[in-house]
Amino acid sequence: MTIGFIGLGGMGAGLVKNLALKGRRVRCHDLSPGKAARMAEFGAEPVEHARRPPTVPRCSRCASPPPRPSRTCCSRADGVAARLPAGAVVLDHTTVNPAHVERMNARCAAHGLRYAEAPMTRTPIHAEQGRVNVLFGGEAALLEELRPVFECYAENVFHVGPSGHAIRLKLIHNFIAFANVAAFCEGFALAAREGLDMTKVIGIISAAGGKSGMMDLYGEKTLRRDFAPYMSLANAQKDVKYYAHWLEEAGLPGFMAEAVHQTYALAAAFGHGEEGCTAVIKAYERISGVEARLPEETETDG
Repeated sequence: MTIGFIGLGGMGAGLVKNLALKGRRVRCHDLSPGKAARMAEFGAEPVEHARRPPTVPRCSRCASPPPRPSRTCCSRADGVAARLPAGAVVLDHTTVNPAHVERMNARCAAHGLRYAEAPMTRTPIHAEQGRVNVLFGGEAALLEELRPVFECYAENVFHVGPSGHAIRLKLIHNFIAFANVAAFCEGFALAAREGLDMTKVIGIISAAGGKSGMMDLYGEKTLRRDFAPYMSLANAQKDVKYYAHWLEEAGLPGFMAEAVHQTYALAAAFGHGEEGCTAVIKAYERISGVEARLPEETETDG
């Protein structure tokens, strides 16, 4: 099996590394010069300068945020769908809106291809370690065909249901996760504004119902002013926007979704989109004039 892999960002680079190290033949491509070449040290084959590789397209119009790149790759006359053999699988790990999955299914089917949706959870650190979670939506037989590939970089593989269900559950997960980040950042900012002892905030909150996985991951990093983009604020804003639009289309009220979306939108408007998702706290700090931080060389209780 030859695997053509497009997109070597925070998650993609780790997936390609683990695929190659575990003996898979991988041909990889990214729009940013140099990213594919760096995968060669792990045994992957970069195709930035190759002539029309059979499994990886050169998509000059794909320099825009998802989901447009993958749709374009499957619809252009010189795109990936036109150059893959009938029966090949187009595996989509991106976080998109539910309508995208339906369109991709149709476009791939028109070319005699099989489309598989498999959004992921966890962070680029887990991708580097080969420990992401894969959420698969589709037929069980296709999952079993792809499972050996997933096992190269996933700790858990969940069969969510039919095609379209995985992305829906992923968006619900991401909304809850990013809403939690917005909530604890708001709380941290208020604690700092009111002069609370910031060395005790996380430990006391985590000793009760306020404890969460996102606080465990990012709480202390936030108070130490570490805003490395393990998950960028811009991507958080995108995912919550998809969730809010989907909620509206489903006919349900979205008061919380819009509040969370606009909170991230404000922080992005202040110029923090390329920082980590917890940089949302900087929007509150800009208004209050006080930074939420731990004293130097201080460890929290949590």
